[in-house]
Amino acid sequence: MSLLLVVLEIVAPVFLLGAIGFTWVKLGYEYRLAFVTQMAMTLSVPCLIFTSLMQTEIDPKALADLSLAAILAYGGVTLAMAVLTLALQLERRTFLPPLIFGNTGNVGLPLALFAFGETGLGYAVVVFAVMAVWSFTFGVWVVSGGGSLLKVVREPMVAGTLLGALFLWQGWETPRFLTNTLELVGQIAIPIMLITLGVAVARLKPARMGLAVALSAVKLAICVGIAWWVGDWFALDPVAFGVLVLQVATPVAVTSYMLAEKYGADSDAVAGLVVSSTLMAVLAFPALLAVLL
Repeated sequence: MSLLLVVLEIVAPVFLLGAIGFTWVKLGYEYRLAFVTQMAMTLSVPCLIFTSLMQTEIDPKALADLSLAAILAYGGVTLAMAVLTLALQLERRTFLPPLIFGNTGNVGLPLALFAFGETGLGYAVVVFAVMAVWSFTFGVWVVSGGGSLLKVVREPMVAGTLLGALFLWQGWETPRFLTNTLELVGQIAIPIMLITLGVAVARLKPARMGLAVALSAVKLAICVGIAWWVGDWFALDPVAFGVLVLQVATPVAVTSYMLAEKYGADSDAVAGLVVSSTLMAVLAFPALLAVLL
């Protein structure tokens, strides 16, 4: 019973904050999704990534091992999902990116923080950064055919990651007044991302839910399996192992829906994946955490 209570304490804030956003929209209140998303992705999340990396006390070898493990895990997931979409004759532009990229920001970062503390958040930021770079290159290329390295470098999240990694490597720290400011801005990120996730889900109009549910279940199984195998192969410490599995297994990101809408893919089909995989995570993640903790 105590383990169940611990898991509920970890998971409940994530989904309660999402429920706040969902209810907010259903009550008819205004929520400017584009503005809030832009503020989070260009300001608060980069600050969170930078300060988390700068102040992390993770062993450099453990950090390097997790980075390599995340790269290998996402490589394996990409290959598996490419084979799956080809075998099922699904449109690659529509289905491949959401099946690869999970909601490592809105869901993964808060879960890692609540489950494993500040150390877990530091690890989660590393996995999030690997996913973000792969998403903004390969992911955009699949959806639009126009990904570029220059676009990646210009992304504030990538800049925050590279700068944070440099400060971590060199042992540098910003002046206390600046650190306090960046931390305050970064603290906006997690609650606002979760509320925004609820808002986005409330506004989605999913289609073909039968296919979406089946693909979401397959995605969860493949992602957990690959991340588990990679983490075990790298002999990651328990916290790093748990964070890797959680991050790779996160449900389909709302940004996949936004990209599909922007580039003319089947956004309704992607919306179905977002809704079904997020609801599935409500049941799957407590069970997964019970095994990992």
